[in-house]
Amino acid sequence: MSPTADAARVAAARAGDRHALEALLGDHLPLVYAVVRRALGADPDVDDVVQETMLRAVRHLRGLRDADGFKSWLVSIAVSQIQERSRRLARQRARAARPVEFGVDAAEPPDPDADVAALAEDRVDLDRELRLIAQATGFLNPAERQTLALWSQEVAGTMTRAEVAAGLSLSPAHTAVRVQRMRARLDLALTVLRALRAAPRCPGLEDTAAGWDRSAEPRWLKRLGRHVADCEQCLLAGRRGVPAVRVLALPWLLPVPVVLAERLPEFVAASGGGVGAVTVAVDAVRRAVGYLNLKVVGTAGVGVAATAVAVVLAVDISATPPVPPDQPGRPPLAAPATSAAPALSATPSPTPVPAGPRPVVTADGVTSADIYVATDGDDSGPGSAAQPYATLAKAVSTVRPGQVIALRAGTHRPTATVDITTSGTAERRITVSNLIGERPVVDGSALPGSQWLITQSGGYWTVQGLELRNGPSHAYVCRSCRDNVFRRLWMHDNGDTALTLRDAGTQGNQVLDSDFTRNHDTVDRGGSADGLAIKNGSGAGNLVRGCRFAENSGDGLDLSAFTDPVTVASNWAYGNGHNRWDIAAFNGPGNGLKLGGGVPAPAVAHVVVDNASWDNAGYGFTEASNPGRLTVTNNTAYRNGATGFAFLLSSARLRNNLALANGRDVQVGGGVDDADNSWGQPGWATTVLRSGDPSTARAERTAGRLPSTTFLLNRKDKTIGASMTADGGPVPPPA
Repeated sequence: MSPTADAARVAAARAGDRHALEALLGDHLPLVYAVVRRALGADPDVDDVVQETMLRAVRHLRGLRDADGFKSWLVSIAVSQIQERSRRLARQRARAARPVEFGVDAAEPPDPDADVAALAEDRVDLDRELRLIAQATGFLNPAERQTLALWSQEVAGTMTRAEVAAGLSLSPAHTAVRVQRMRARLDLALTVLRALRAAPRCPGLEDTAAGWDRSAEPRWLKRLGRHVADCEQCLLAGRRGVPAVRVLALPWLLPVPVVLAERLPEFVAASGGGVGAVTVAVDAVRRAVGYLNLKVVGTAGVGVAATAVAVVLAVDISATPPVPPDQPGRPPLAAPATSAAPALSATPSPTPVPAGPRPVVTADGVTSADIYVATDGDDSGPGSAAQPYATLAKAVSTVRPGQVIALRAGTHRPTATVDITTSGTAERRITVSNLIGERPVVDGSALPGSQWLITQSGGYWTVQGLELRNGPSHAYVCRSCRDNVFRRLWMHDNGDTALTLRDAGTQGNQVLDSDFTRNHDTVDRGGSADGLAIKNGSGAGNLVRGCRFAENSGDGLDLSAFTDPVTVASNWAYGNGHNRWDIAAFNGPGNGLKLGGGVPAPAVAHVVVDNASWDNAGYGFTEASNPGRLTVTNNTAYRNGATGFAFLLSSARLRNNLALANGRDVQVGGGVDDADNSWGQPGWATTVLRSGDPSTARAERTAGRLPSTTFLLNRKDKTIGASMTADGGPVPPPA
C-alpha cells in the first residue's frame, strides 16, 4: 500500500472501521511473515513471533504517531519481537543444531575446470540457492540476521531503504553501513559453503576444518573465512554461484501458513471486533495474499501441520535486479533524425483492478497478462489472450494501475507514435513485457517523417523484454517520468538516441541490464544519437546498471544538463563515435560515459562505479565541464581515442581506477581528489591484463546478465579497475 492509503486505513481503523483494520493487517501480513521467517529460519517460534507482532500492532495502533509510517512501524515491532526471542532461539538452535550437508550433489557435480562465470549462464536454481543462503545465515549473528531479513525485502522491492532504517531504528547512513557489513559477512559465508562443497576440496580447507562439528555458527565463520579469503582455490570455488543480491531479487516462494491468515479475526477482535468481522477478515487476507499469486502447497518446518499459502513475490527491480534472449551481434541501421515531441495527452482516471490471482512478473517476462497484444490481433476486440489487441497504442490507452500488458512474439510496426500517459502507483505498478520464452520486436520503420517511436509521461511502469529498432528518430523518450523500471531492453539502429529520460521530475527511475547499440543520426551528422541519455532535467534517485552502450554515433551515456546525481554502476561503453555509416563530415563525439555538459554545465555529484569504457573515439570518462563533486571509483578506460579519464574542472574524487593504452590516460585539474589509481603507481602496462580481446564482452547475454569475460581484468591488483560483472559490489555514497 502507498503511504497515503496506509494512513487512510489507519485513520479509519482508529475510528472503529473493522474492515479497514482487516485490510490493513491483511495487506502487511505477508511482509511481516517474510521478515520474521528470514530472520529465524524454520524455527518453530516463527508463527508465534508473527502473531505477537500483529496483536501488538492492533493493541498499540492508537499510539502510532505517524500514520504514513505504518509499514515501518509494523516492521519495527517485528524486529523487536525477533530480538526478544533471539536469546532463547539461539539456545534452541544450539541444542537442535544439525550438521550442514557440504557434500556435492551427485546429480550436479561441479566442473573444477569450468569458467567461473560460465556457470552463471545456467538458469538459476532458486530452491538450491535459497537453501544455500539459508545455511549461510547460520554463520551470522542475530543482529546480522535481522539486517538480512529487512535488506532482503528491500532487494525484493517490498520495502524502501528508509523503511529498513526505521525497522532497525537506525539512520539511513548507519543502516547503509550495517547492510554493507552484513553483506560482506554473508558473501564470506557463501564462499565458505561453496568451497566446502567443491570437488576436489581444497586440502588447506580440510585442515582448517579439522575438529569442526559441521554446524554453521558465527564462531566458525571467522576460522574458516580466514583460510578462504587468502586461498585462490577456495575463492574460485566460491565464485561458482549466483550473488545473493541477484537471488533475492528474483521471484521466490515464501510459505505463509493458512493458520496465520485464519487467526487474523482474533487480532481484529483484540481491538473490539465482533463475530461479524470473522468472514470478512479471512476473505480480506485471502484477497491480499491472492493478489500476490496465491497457490496452495505443502509445507514443512514452519510451525504448522498441514497446508500453507505460497506467495510469489513479483519483483520489479533487480534487483536485480534486471530480457528477452539478448544478442548484441546487432544489425545495421536506417534513417534520419530530429523533431519536436508529439503532444502528451492527459492521464486517464485510474479504475480499480479486479481482485484475484495476478499475473506473475519476473525479469524473464510474465506468465500471463490482463491485456494481450499480437500482430494478428484486433483493436476492436477485448484484448484477451484469445482475442488480443493489434497495437501497443490501444493497450497502453486502456491499461489501468496494477495491470500487465503482454506483447506477444513477432514484429509490431506502429504507424504513429505510441504515447504512454497513464500512471501506476507504488503498490499497483503497470507492466508491459514479453511473455516468458517469447521475444516481441517493435519496429519503427513504418513511422512517417521523424516521429518518435514511443513517448511516456506516466510513472510506476515496468517496461521489459522488448526490442525497439529502426525508429526514424528517438526510439523511446520518457518526460518527467518517475519510478519506472526499464530492463532487459535492446534498442538498436534508431535514427537518434535510443532511450532518453528528460525534464524536471525525472526521479527514481532504473535502467537495468539493457543494450543500446548502433543508433545514429544524419541531421547532426552523427552528433546527437547516444545510447542512453538522462539529460536536460532533474530528479533524484535514478540508477543505470548492467547496461551496454555500444557503437552509437554520439556518446554511449550522456548526462548533459541533468541537475541531480545519477548512479552509474557496472556498465560497459565501447566503440562509440566511429563512422560506421559513411556519413559525410561525420560529427560524432564518441565519449563512453559523458558525466555532464550544458551551458553552463551544472555542478552534479554523480556516482560512477565499476564501469568499463573502451575503443571509443572520444573520452572514456569525462566530466564534460561538470564542476561537481563526482565519485569515480573502480572504473576502467582502455584504448579510447582521447583521454581515458578527463576531469579538469570538477572536484571529483577518483579512486582505484585503471587507465591503459588510451590516447592519453588521464587529465585531472587541481581540484580533483586523485589517489590510488593506476596512473599514480608504477608497473601498470597492458601486459598485466588477463585479456585484451573484447570479443567475449561483446557476446550475447545469458539470463539477461552481462556475458562472462576476463577482458580487462588484471593480474597485478584486483582492487584496481572494473570487475567486469553486473554486480561489482556496493555502490559508495556520493563524496
